[in-house]
Amino acid sequence: MTDPDRGVRGSDAAGAAIPGAPGDPLRIPSTEPGSVVVWCWSRGHAPERLEGVDSIAEALGRTDGRVFVDLVEPTADQIRSVASALDLHPLIAEDIEERNQRPKVEMTGPALHVVLFAVAYAGETHLTEVDLVLGERFVLAAHDRAFRPELAVMARREDVPALERGPDFVLWAIADAIVDGYFPVMDRLEDELDQLQDDVFARPRGWTLERVFRVKRELIELRRAIVPAREVFNQLTNRTSPLIRAEQVLYFRDVYDHLIRVTDELDTDRELVAGTLDVYLSSVNNELSDIMKRLTGVTVILAGIGAAAGIFGMSEAGAAFRGGEATGFWLVTALVVGGAVAAAVLLRRIGWI
Repeated sequence: MTDPDRGVRGSDAAGAAIPGAPGDPLRIPSTEPGSVVVWCWSRGHAPERLEGVDSIAEALGRTDGRVFVDLVEPTADQIRSVASALDLHPLIAEDIEERNQRPKVEMTGPALHVVLFAVAYAGETHLTEVDLVLGERFVLAAHDRAFRPELAVMARREDVPALERGPDFVLWAIADAIVDGYFPVMDRLEDELDQLQDDVFARPRGWTLERVFRVKRELIELRRAIVPAREVFNQLTNRTSPLIRAEQVLYFRDVYDHLIRVTDELDTDRELVAGTLDVYLSSVNNELSDIMKRLTGVTVILAGIGAAAGIFGMSEAGAAFRGGEATGFWLVTALVVGGAVAAAVLLRRIGWI
């Protein structure tokens, strides 16, 4: 963790800017796949940034030492080494290694294992599994490069370092950042839904239906990632855990409230997608009905002309071209054409053609 007044010890100036006040000069090094970053704090010492699995034992060996271990796309060997250094149950290491979990909270041995999904939007939604393990004196985060938990922790510009406030506070800071990241993604999806509804009402096309189904699929994926997380925080706030202090439960309850809002928005958006799909199908059916009406109108006109021509027969055509037909032939022809024109005008007026 970083003390705003003392900076980061053991780091250089290159890296990603930490969210905070505008123009904040505090920076941290960027992390690469396979890196093991250890943030440690102990009473009477400034927060330090170390690297490597060996630094975990060094940090925990200090009096009152507290550790935040950040694993970025770790290998199986790194996961097992860190699990051994933190004395984690083998099942936790196995779950982190498999990385195909659903949101859950599980007390395994002396450690609390929490699985959440961070969400990003870049034209479509991207889910990132984040494994968090809370111990008495440590927090472990395992994830890929798409998520930076240290940024979430350092964004909490408090008077004291986050680890000094306890590992459960660090766990909350990371979880709160993950859940807060759901809202801008939901806003982007809702904007896309509004545009889809306008396109459906204006003139539905095949690609509109494709976009509707894509948004529907993304909402289903988000629901699978977010709805179980609500039960995770429900358990964290309603069940007594020796690793989460009573005064910290209020913070987790705030995250739970945010998740309720997100799930409500998800349900609303799913209903909007279903309604948009119904409107699309209705518009297509209405357009098909209009086409059928136009074809029916044309058929009425041509059928009248065809019936009259059939009565007189094509044998009269030669005499008509030679001018040998009587006046009655031309009168009937005029009546047929006039009737066809009148039918066309009538059908046009009622919107059939």
